[in-house]
Amino acid sequence: MGGFEVDFSEEIKMTNVKDLTIDELEYLIEQKILEVLGDPDSGLELREEFKQELKRRLENPLSRIPHHEVVNRIGQD
Repeated sequence: MGGFEVDFSEEIKMTNVKDLTIDELEYLIEQKILEVLGDPDSGLELREEFKQELKRRLENPLSRIPHHEVVNRIGQD
C-alpha cells in the first residue's frame, strides 16, 4: 500500500464498497488475502551474509546508482 500502513478496519465495518477510497479497498483486499493465505514472510529472517552485504553497499555511496541513471539504463533497451 505505497509504503505506509493505515488501520482502516474500524472505519470500514459499516461502509459500502462504493463509498471506499482506493486505499481502503486495497487495505481490505490485502487483509483478506493475509487472512486466507497467511503472511508468506512470517517467521523468516535475513541471513547474516545478506545483512553484512547490504550494510557494506549502503556504506559505499560510490556503488549506488542514482534513480535517474537506472531509469535511463532501463529506457535504453
